[in-house]
Amino acid sequence: MNSTESDVCQVTCVHAERINEVRRDMAAEADLQALSELFKVLGDMTRVRILEALSLAELCVCDLAEILALSQSAVSHQLRLLRAAKLVKYRREGKNAYYSLDDEHVAHLFAEALDHIKEDR
Repeated sequence: MNSTESDVCQVTCVHAERINEVRRDMAAEADLQALSELFKVLGDMTRVRILEALSLAELCVCDLAEILALSQSAVSHQLRLLRAAKLVKYRREGKNAYYSLDDEHVAHLFAEALDHIKEDR
């Protein structure tokens, strides 16, 4: 048996009860579409680096630009995408905009994903 044969069913056997249970419990299509869009946003190294930095501290755009060795304009563009995805939020203090992760869900999502990557398999 070659490797392509070992990772698929060798006979067709549909488990109707299990299928119905899974279909019933699956999230709504709109929710899954939103999740897919979230993962697309997370699929960019610069945005992931921004999220990592913000998981460590609230930072202004100037600080993020310095940390990432990017222009403020480039960082602002990425922050707009992260804000639209509800991953980060900002507050103004004088003429500066300070960014942080939107909420604890984002912090947990980032931490869990990073733990998964670092996991010894």
